[in-house]
Amino acid sequence: MRYIESFHEGDKINDIYLCKYKQAATAKNGKMYENVILQDKTGTIDAKIWDPNSSGIEEFDALDYVFVTGDVTCFQGTLQMSIKRARKADETEYVAADYLPVSEKNIDQMFEELMGYMEQVENPYLQKLIQMYFKDNEPFIEAFKKHSAAKTVHHSFVGGLLEHTLGVVKLCAFYVQQYPFLNKDLLFTSALFHDVGKLKEISNFPENDYTDDGQLLGHIVMGCELVGFGCRHIKNFPKKLISELQHCILAHHGELEYGSPKKPALAEAMALNYADNTDAKMETMREVLKSAGDNHDWLGYNRLFETNLRKSTEF
Repeated sequence: MRYIESFHEGDKINDIYLCKYKQAATAKNGKMYENVILQDKTGTIDAKIWDPNSSGIEEFDALDYVFVTGDVTCFQGTLQMSIKRARKADETEYVAADYLPVSEKNIDQMFEELMGYMEQVENPYLQKLIQMYFKDNEPFIEAFKKHSAAKTVHHSFVGGLLEHTLGVVKLCAFYVQQYPFLNKDLLFTSALFHDVGKLKEISNFPENDYTDDGQLLGHIVMGCELVGFGCRHIKNFPKKLISELQHCILAHHGELEYGSPKKPALAEAMALNYADNTDAKMETMREVLKSAGDNHDWLGYNRLFETNLRKSTEF
């Protein structure tokens, strides 16, 4: 199989890919075409069907596995594919695991490392909350280890939620060393739970799309509810501590316009916001640079970073 990460400009492709997205569009000259996103476990590529009614294009929909023939081109510094022929693949022609993007890191090792940080939490109530979900709830643990952290922007792969959470916790561990006035137990616990609402906000692979609750409520509110539910089932859990923990989760996007119901009012909430933003932005940058392949020139304007990007000089 020819994986997407190995594509280069000028390549001619004849292989099967998962159709992640498909939508009709109209060009400036009024001609209809179709936008398609193809996916395998190494990444995605934007594709175009410039003549959807041609004899070589058969019917297929999003989430279908499709055998495509096409040419790899470069547009504004990014690779894309022009699809010449396409047909829905038979189930005997592909192995589904080849098409699910997976973390490049070992999932079980990441989870073990994450729990190592959580063992440093000394507050008995917070420790009971951690154990309730991350030690005693196998279905929750399995879902957490396999879920993505986003639909498209960052860590949008199997194990992405775990990888992102571990990255945030490790940054928080640095903050605690650098700024000893931070409450380590509160910061570590809120970092562990800050994105658990994404288990309900985003559906499982291969769909990996927003659920109805994700659209209506969002992961911040649902994560806050999950933590509150857990705390209420722990006898004598301090009410003030519940509020502080939930505040950190509610404020972890930092600004109201970024989806946070509250702005950080605690030092730990501020530290969590910075750690979350740093890990998300750096992973997004890593994915952008990886998708550029061998291109060391300017990649063009990136709407997420609102600037032109390129790789740094290699020595």
